[in-house]
Amino acid sequence: MVMPEAAGNGESLPTSVDLAEEYKASGVAEILEELDRELIGLKPVKRRIRETAALLLVERARRAMGLSHEAPSLHMSFTGNPGTGKTTVALRMANLLHRLGYIRKGHLVSVTRDDLVGQYIGHTAPKTKEVLKKAMGGVLFIDEAYYLYKPDNERDYGQEAIEILLQVMENNRDDLVVILAGYADRMDKFFESNPGFRSRIAHHIDFPDYDNGELLSIAESMLDRQGYHFDPEARKLMEDYIARRRQQPHFANARSIRNALDRARLRQANRLFEESKGPVNAQQLSTIIARDIAASRVFEMKTSATA
Repeated sequence: MVMPEAAGNGESLPTSVDLAEEYKASGVAEILEELDRELIGLKPVKRRIRETAALLLVERARRAMGLSHEAPSLHMSFTGNPGTGKTTVALRMANLLHRLGYIRKGHLVSVTRDDLVGQYIGHTAPKTKEVLKKAMGGVLFIDEAYYLYKPDNERDYGQEAIEILLQVMENNRDDLVVILAGYADRMDKFFESNPGFRSRIAHHIDFPDYDNGELLSIAESMLDRQGYHFDPEARKLMEDYIARRRQQPHFANARSIRNALDRARLRQANRLFEESKGPVNAQQLSTIIARDIAASRVFEMKTSATA
């Protein structure tokens, strides 16, 4: 039982907080469990999300008890290659921050440079402010944020968008969380060129590439959600596909796997139309066989991109 004490305004404040109970009641546990179910691998990312959740729970408890506290800076940087789950984690982070009371709405607005930067004088400010208006009370996710800054182009208006963003990130940090995302090396250069962003970003989370086994599990999970599955030979061939595809240009982790499965389903559909002489059953309609994978140009090409 929490024993209250009198506050300066006549209200009573708790003298202790059950953090485990707060964790359970807040819904944070549910969000983290969803992350574990939805995202294969990414252990360091999940660990950082859990650590951030713990920090925010403690800060909320300190505030409730009237202890000295300062609103934590929640702006973040997500770095990593394409297809590593950055947008999915941003969605879950928005939900988590809302559950803990750090943002009003918990929605995510995902944008790129084209949504913020205009093509002529006087165009950028209203575009940027309109996006910020939509994002208020939630999370603004800026993918490939480094494209905002183009120092080699004197007629580029990205700097204007940057200045507006920096001002809002500072003045409205209790009502908006900004997540900047992109390749790690390019984000480092972006922060070097824009120290205002670096000083406002408190949480830097790196998203590692998936290994071959994780990518195979992702492929099977994607198929399962669509009501499909590999037969044993197709599964084995998919392992080979993944190993080969990772060595070729423009590989995008889970995104490339999703594209490969879309093409496999296309081949499966055509195979069924061309070869079926009569009715097909549910098993046939739901099974990806080795031939549906083997037709990929990945098995013919060593260094060039695949279709």
